[in-house]
Amino acid sequence: MVKPVIFMLGVSALPLAKQLKTALDGEIHAPDCVDGGDVTYPRATAHLADLFKSGRSIIGLCASGILIRAIAPHLGDKRNEPAIVAVAEDGGSAVPLLGGHHGANALAKKISEITGGHAAITTAGDLRFGVALDEPPPEFILDNPSDAKGFTARLLAGEAVYIEGEAPWLQQLPQSPDAKLKITVTEKAVHGTVSELVYHPCTLAIGVGCERGTSVQEVAELIESTLRTNGLSIQSVAGFASLDLKEDEPAISSLCNIRFFTVQELKALTPRLKTPSDYVLTEVGTPGVSEAAALAAAGPDAELIVAKTRSKRATCAIARAPHPVRELQGASRGILSIVGLGPGTPLLRSPACTQALSAATDWVGYDLYLDLASDVKQAQTEYRFPLGGEEARVRYAIELAKQGKNVALVCSGDAGIYAMAALVYEIIDLEPNRIMVEVVPGISAFQAAAAKAGAMIGHDFCCISLSDLLTPWAVIEKRLHAAAEGDFVIAFYNPRSLKRRDQLERAFAILNNHRPPDTPVIIASNLGRPTEAVKIVKFSDFNPDDVDMLTLVMVGSSQSRAMQRGDGKTYAYTPRGYAKKREMQ
Repeated sequence: MVKPVIFMLGVSALPLAKQLKTALDGEIHAPDCVDGGDVTYPRATAHLADLFKSGRSIIGLCASGILIRAIAPHLGDKRNEPAIVAVAEDGGSAVPLLGGHHGANALAKKISEITGGHAAITTAGDLRFGVALDEPPPEFILDNPSDAKGFTARLLAGEAVYIEGEAPWLQQLPQSPDAKLKITVTEKAVHGTVSELVYHPCTLAIGVGCERGTSVQEVAELIESTLRTNGLSIQSVAGFASLDLKEDEPAISSLCNIRFFTVQELKALTPRLKTPSDYVLTEVGTPGVSEAAALAAAGPDAELIVAKTRSKRATCAIARAPHPVRELQGASRGILSIVGLGPGTPLLRSPACTQALSAATDWVGYDLYLDLASDVKQAQTEYRFPLGGEEARVRYAIELAKQGKNVALVCSGDAGIYAMAALVYEIIDLEPNRIMVEVVPGISAFQAAAAKAGAMIGHDFCCISLSDLLTPWAVIEKRLHAAAEGDFVIAFYNPRSLKRRDQLERAFAILNNHRPPDTPVIIASNLGRPTEAVKIVKFSDFNPDDVDMLTLVMVGSSQSRAMQRGDGKTYAYTPRGYAKKREMQ
């Protein structure tokens, strides 16, 4: 779950911000001139607008007018608005400004309980009846939300309602068996009207099985036709379930909220199956997949209400839980995201990286890398590893994912460039498993260094690691000769370490016969971090002692140039060849 933002303008709000952060597991956003924030911002209005557009809930410890002016230009469909609450700095009042029925009212009430203040709830239904008809509990889905406003208005005008089905949170509404207004709670595929609100309880679990290679379309059509034939609403489906051997089957893994069970777990439900199969028992080790999976997901007291239904290559069955469920039984498919943080600063981190980190339940990585992502951390469990031991780190992340967890293996730079992605694929190639693997790219050190120094990689370039821990020096030397003769711009990764002291000098000795003395060389250290340092020197002036294990060295091609601008700084670039093109025109 994404943390609510606790937005503050000045240091006077910090005590309340810290109190709310602890109580609500929030994230403090403060101006960059104030210490104590989890995230800092330079401009309040722009930052608030970005938060609102990204759907973040905002608790503003400031005047409501500030929040309103920042957000007003971006207002759209109120059904998609995040919760926005203005809170006085003394905690005396909490005012839901937007998203009252999307959590703002509940958030304001909770804040008032924390601070001993007052929640200024203004939505009429909440004030009169203590409930919002368009904001049911999460295990219920309102079929016709657009009718809720008019329906509520009639209740406020004095009409009563007849409730059919179990809706304990609505019992305080004025009721009458002869009422013209009606609320129906049902799994059936019925639709509401201006006089009838229909809530679908999430009580159904659909078990699915299929042959290897079955199309996504066939499984989707089977599910839809089975629900339609039995008059059931898709909105009452809490989720889907199958055998864990099908975790990497596209037709199964594409289903939302899918849970998986072992052969042993499904076989234990054999006495409750309606259509057990000896053939299926022989093939996979249990006499039923779809029926058993549906029952297993819906819980021990579930009832099988739709027996196994077939298409050409797939089956499905439906079980009903006695009460609406928030979380199905079973394990999720494991996800391993190999995430590239970029150079280190959050400003150079991709949105996809932030999204993967936020969605993960567990983080695995080197201490420094996890520290660089600390501004994104919510409730994730961290597994910290020292420098080195990359294979142990990767195997640990894979094992966590095999348990059904969503794991982020955190890398610096780009996850596929001298990082963990290749090792992950190497291991799963040798030891196949069914977890989902995705690589989330980031800005690599050579890109950041080139950008900081100008445009050194404007033409052909290559990257070479000088570490001989995994690659024999003879192979590295062969590549150095080829790159030098090919006149590439060369980015040197791992140029030195405490034990490796002479590889960089040997590399420059090879390049010496292929580069003019004035060839620009970029020395970039601690990119994206507070101690970042980037300088450009001539090839002839390069000193290896200026380089440590956190430094990237980039040597230009014979065509690369250095220039000094009016600000006194030196920049380097490699021409693409446009000058020759102009000469030919």
